[in-house]
Amino acid sequence: MKKVLAVSVTALFLVVCTGAAFAAQKAPQKVVDLAPKLAKFGTDKVIVEAVKAENAKGQTVEQAKEMDKKWKATPGVADFMKAEMDSKCGKRLQEISKSESYFEEVFVMDSIGSNVCINAKTTSYWRGDNDKFTKAYNSGKGGTYIGDLKFDDSSQSYIVQISVPVKDGDKAIGTITFGINPDKIK
Repeated sequence: MKKVLAVSVTALFLVVCTGAAFAAQKAPQKVVDLAPKLAKFGTDKVIVEAVKAENAKGQTVEQAKEMDKKWKATPGVADFMKAEMDSKCGKRLQEISKSESYFEEVFVMDSIGSNVCINAKTTSYWRGDNDKFTKAYNSGKGGTYIGDLKFDDSSQSYIVQISVPVKDGDKAIGTITFGINPDKIK
């Protein structure tokens, strides 16, 4: 009986560990192939102007973290969130998100990783320490970040996040992140 119990506990342990290990899967190639197309949105005039304006405000990381706490503690969509959706940049993101069925979310961040505009409420306001920001911003050099396939609380679906720099000329001034649902790519 002890051997059966030990084997059962070991099997359960392996299932739990294996399940956790496979919770996030590599991005499917059909999602990876979208990256060059998505990079073009990083030079969209409306998006670039919004990021430049946000950067000019000089928000500190400490201020962004305080807003992040408020953002996460606020149920529903508050006016300060709605302002990011109703801005010119937010409306541009809504156009972009409606242009392809596979877009689950689209949001733009400034040079410290704070929201500039969103197409729908996001889980966080500040992502300055997340790979989706740091790798795409890359200290102003720009880069591309392609995350794993995993469940996203904001969109309530399995997505891959791809982040690309928002550029003013050759310099990255912020980032734009796309939540891609691979099941909706045709």
